[in-house]
Amino acid sequence: MTDLPKHGAVLFAKDLPRVAAFYRELLDMTQTVTEKRLIVLESSTYQLVIHGIPKAVSDRVIISSPPQRRVDLPTKLVFPVKNLADARAAAVALGGQVDAPSGQFTARGFTACDGFDPEGNVVQFREPAP
Repeated sequence: MTDLPKHGAVLFAKDLPRVAAFYRELLDMTQTVTEKRLIVLESSTYQLVIHGIPKAVSDRVIISSPPQRRVDLPTKLVFPVKNLADARAAAVALGGQVDAPSGQFTARGFTACDGFDPEGNVVQFREPAP
């Protein structure tokens, strides 16, 4: 039996390479699997599986530029980052966003801020609280 990551999530994407690049670069993850409709990113404690949306479905999904935050989804991914300010700058360069510092809050040993990926999926980023 192989060791499983401690935490993980599956995310569906219209533009598989772009969404994978966003998370890989922003979260300093390693791309361990690259297939036509699947990319797996990993860190020492987390695995993110990104599946391409089937063409019949993706043809009906409209991603604006810049992407609009998709607040009607029932799930929000949460990821640790070393520094929210650095993540904020990197997210924009990668096609997403981490909200302004005025949107940050501190609770239970972390400081968090929401944002979104290049397809508008809402994501929360957390750094250790000072």
